[in-house]
Amino acid sequence: MALRGRRTGKQAIRATNDTILVLVKFEIRGNLRFLSHAETVKVLQRACVRAGVEVQYSEGFNPRPRLSLPLPRPVGVESDDELLALVAGCRDDGTPEELPERIKAGLRAELPRGCEVICVGAVRGGNAPQPCSATYVFAVRPDYVNDELSNKIKHLLTSDTLIVRRQTDAKASRFKDVDVRGFLRSVELKDGCVSVECEISLAGSVRVEEILELLGLDVEKLDRPIKRTMVQWRSS
Repeated sequence: MALRGRRTGKQAIRATNDTILVLVKFEIRGNLRFLSHAETVKVLQRACVRAGVEVQYSEGFNPRPRLSLPLPRPVGVESDDELLALVAGCRDDGTPEELPERIKAGLRAELPRGCEVICVGAVRGGNAPQPCSATYVFAVRPDYVNDELSNKIKHLLTSDTLIVRRQTDAKASRFKDVDVRGFLRSVELKDGCVSVECEISLAGSVRVEEILELLGLDVEKLDRPIKRTMVQWRSS
């Protein structure tokens, strides 16, 4: 199972006073967790078209829809807290107050099973929020919930540095050593689940596969899919 995902979107989404910033919170479940970041964006973009959401396009020779996922989801990971940001036009017969329910109903009717809209917000103008932390939950099979795992967690919390070997270029097989200790806010074992809160900043973050390595786990030792349960956002 591939778990690698990009840390942030390619560009921040910003709406002017003449356009509306729409934020769609949604969940990813089941087999849809195997979609890549680009595939997830495409699914959402097509759903917006079918639902009649008037997404604005960039200018230039190659116009692109102004929508993004500010925090790409690692492949193979379910999520309770995904965010789609898009810029919609201001219609004469609609206001930011009226848009959320219309967009939510439209997307719910068009998105595939396993991708469910939770809520929609809309404001005139403004920048899309950026992630500052994310929590991942690893449900461990009972056979592997033992003293070894507890000791691994204690080691993570008491260490000043945690060096991982990170691949930076898949084609050229380039690697570098990265200290990820500063990206681990908390690690907790409760009821057979390891909950890890990760810092996200301009300097990067820790990757899901690196967390597994630090815990001495792999996907075969997990009882169910990894889940991203909570993301904290900051206004940019």
